[in-house]
Amino acid sequence: MGVMRIPGHTDQKPREVSLDEIRSVMGDCRACQLCQTRTNIVFGVGNPHARVMFVGEAPGKNEDLQGEPFVGRAGENLNRILALAGLRRTDVYIANVLKCRPPQNRNPQADEVLACSPYLREQIRSIWPDVIVTLGNPASHFVLKTETGITKLRGRFHQMGHFTVMPTFHPAAALRNPVWQELLEEDFRMLGAYLAKHPVDAGLAAVRASAPEGGVPVGVPPVIEG
Repeated sequence: MGVMRIPGHTDQKPREVSLDEIRSVMGDCRACQLCQTRTNIVFGVGNPHARVMFVGEAPGKNEDLQGEPFVGRAGENLNRILALAGLRRTDVYIANVLKCRPPQNRNPQADEVLACSPYLREQIRSIWPDVIVTLGNPASHFVLKTETGITKLRGRFHQMGHFTVMPTFHPAAALRNPVWQELLEEDFRMLGAYLAKHPVDAGLAAVRASAPEGGVPVGVPPVIEG
């Protein structure tokens, strides 16, 4: 995982840089053409010490207007099925590969992903989750570095270095396909079973609970697993 230069940090370790610092570096990003058509940058939202991080494709219309990921019908669907994994929205962190809405919700273009991906990488490094759930093809292809379709990737966990990755359908796509919705719910039940089988280490839980926003407590070294 490449390292973005963050002021005040050199070769930053997992959980060293806060999400606020990353957002500050992003500023009023003009790195790609999407800056010309967006309403708001949609950075991400949720628990900065989450065990589970969700990665989607890009903001849609409602997300662009409100500046928050997964707030439309897809967000309502995600909120419902989180309970199947024993999770609440406040337990997880949610971000997208792209931070700005593509016009007409088209698929992300390669140059846009290239320009925006360093921010997602640093968000992942800041949170350092146990599980990354990738929602849909673009997010799954980016995280897993594959072109295999989501219908073949889903239904099992993949290991990418430190991270356990669970690819599944995007909640918006599942709303249009009842079969996919059933499979999406099946995957979330699988996620819940995995989390129950792999409880968080007590020491790590204490570090996460006491850490300031996006970082580790003063005087406590970052916890690096794997």
